[in-house]
Amino acid sequence: MSHDLLRFDDWTSPVPPVEREVLSRLVEGEDEHEHPPLLFVTGPGVGAWAFAEHWLAHTAGRGFPAHALTPREGGDLRAHVHDVVQTAASLPRQAVLIGHGVGALVVSRALGRYPARAAVLVAPAMDRWATFGAAIKTNPLGTLRGRPRLNRKQLFSASLPAEEADAYLARMTFAHRLAFPKQVPSPVGKPPVLVVGSPDDRVVPRKSLDRVAAHYGGAPLLFPGMGHALMLDAGWAEPIDATLDWLTKELTAAS
Repeated sequence: MSHDLLRFDDWTSPVPPVEREVLSRLVEGEDEHEHPPLLFVTGPGVGAWAFAEHWLAHTAGRGFPAHALTPREGGDLRAHVHDVVQTAASLPRQAVLIGHGVGALVVSRALGRYPARAAVLVAPAMDRWATFGAAIKTNPLGTLRGRPRLNRKQLFSASLPAEEADAYLARMTFAHRLAFPKQVPSPVGKPPVLVVGSPDDRVVPRKSLDRVAAHYGGAPLLFPGMGHALMLDAGWAEPIDATLDWLTKELTAAS
């Protein structure tokens, strides 16, 4: 599906194979082949479960086959991009890539190799210094430690019950840090790209959302009052519904 699924370094120093965990919610009936599949990507330390909590079933309920990829343990940026590209290429139809947090950074790199139908960057952690600055303001101790941990206030709004937020936090490791490349490759095929986030995100600041969206020729779609983990926070349905509305409009305009 892509002219560049393999590059020179993939031949000379191939990414080690792993068994990838992909969680899926499929569409049954007449609508099964109406919409392209969506591939959701989290950052390292967060598994596909984060999308399976709410967004996968909700997406499939609106007619889009939904898949979520768990990042490999200990992988570098090249390995994560490789896994996204290979997983997307294995789907039966050209996919839409949706990345959250550092997963959005991975998707932005994968777009340089895989001709996605469209892409969505959710709370994209693509600006190292802006993200670091926001994190150190709200969680200085966790940010400055060798293995930084995000806290409840950074990830979730006060509307999410504390016990639910703590249960999600317990499933996240934050054990890996990826290099932030200086340049973002141009997407293959020039797919439409949407940036989604919250002006109240304490991990990715508003100015970073604006910069990333401007890079792709648009403005961010904002959801005030939500935390960084939009797919798990209270009110999770609003951003995914708006994303699917945008995607439906883009696909209709392209047909």
